[in-house]
Amino acid sequence: MTEEGSCIRRRRECLSCLRRFTSYERHEESSLWVVKKDKRREPFDRNKVLTGILKACEKRPISLNHIEQMANNVEREIRNRLDNEVSAMEIGQSIMDMLRHVDDVAYVRFASVYKEFTDARRFMEEVAQLDKSW
Repeated sequence: MTEEGSCIRRRRECLSCLRRFTSYERHEESSLWVVKKDKRREPFDRNKVLTGILKACEKRPISLNHIEQMANNVEREIRNRLDNEVSAMEIGQSIMDMLRHVDDVAYVRFASVYKEFTDARRFMEEVAQLDKSW
């Protein structure tokens, strides 16, 4: 099993050429659907979660490993639910909750897109809320 426990690594040796091979096996997940704001449904895509976190953490002192862990945690959290549908709002809120504890700047960056800030006042309100939580 790999470090994060997400797949099993198998090593094999070919009996005819004696070369060694490695394969990685993952549990096939059931379909998970994301319900967007406009009520459209699309398949869950972990890469979208990862991309959103990466953009928020750009040029911040956060390791790629930590960013990967956050994306894994979001996916694990929503897959552990009994429902096979999750709203995009819930995914965004989950990401914001994690970023709030990791980096203030990354949190505000993500929140500004997620909450669709339209002016500097909303931005300042969010920063003020962040200050209150510390």
